[in-house]
Order: sequence, then structure tokens, then C-alpha cells
Amino acid sequence: MNALLFQLAFLLAAPFWALMILAPRRRWTRRIVTSPLIVLAPLAIWPFAIAPHFPSFAAEMLAPDLPGVASLFAEPAVVVAVWAHLIAFDLFIGRWIHLDAQDRGLHVLVVSPILFLTIFLSPIGLSLYLVLRTVRTPQTINSTRQ
Repeated sequence: MNALLFQLAFLLAAPFWALMILAPRRRWTRRIVTSPLIVLAPLAIWPFAIAPHFPSFAAEMLAPDLPGVASLFAEPAVVVAVWAHLIAFDLFIGRWIHLDAQDRGLHVLVVSPILFLTIFLSPIGLSLYLVLRTVRTPQTINSTRQ
């Protein structure tokens, strides 16, 4: 069951990544990706994975220490829960990059590789986008979005 949930977490996020990378300028892509609720798909895995270990997980999160957190990661279900968490938050970061880049008028050929990198190495993808964002003067900012 853990292996299935592990795979499902990414599979639930993949269609949204595909829209942002392969069809970034489509009206329906913007309509779908504008909703922060897209992250709920991979997040739906989290409660199923963490449920059997929730008491020990919650106790450790209330007073975390390295050995305690490391011991939690010995449980495959906890790894699945953390994986679903990472997939969802990477998607949230990618969503923000996609929407912000469009509002700033950044070309999709620049942004799509950053999004692809964000899927696999989100700290690098986000850092790269933040650098790009600061050195690139915005052309168009949609003042109705915050």
C-alpha cells in the first residue's frame, strides 16, 4: 500500500505540472492553475499514509529533535507522508512561479526549464527563479493579483 501511495502522490500532481510546462499560455491552464486547491490532490495522500503513525509523528513534531525525526523516517508510511507533503509544496511553489512569471511577462522558454527543475530539485528551481525575478525588470504586473 505504501508503494502505491508513494507513486500516486506524484501522479496526482503531474497533470498540473504538464499544464504549466507544456501549455502555459492556454486560458484553461491559467483557470486551473490559478486555484491553490490543485495541491489538495497530492495532499490527499498524507492522512492515509500518516494515520497509523500519527500519535508518534505528532508528538515528535511538537518537540522535534534530530534522532526522533530520523527514527520516524524508518517507517515507510512516514516517508510516504513526507513525500506527499513535498510533492504538494513543490507544486505550490511551481504554481507561484508559473503565475508570477506570466504576470511579469517572462518568456515560457525561460520559465519552463525552471519549472522542470522545480519538480525535481525545488530548492534550486525556486532559487534560480528568485534570482531571475530580481534581475529581470517586470514588463507586465497584474495589479489585481497579490
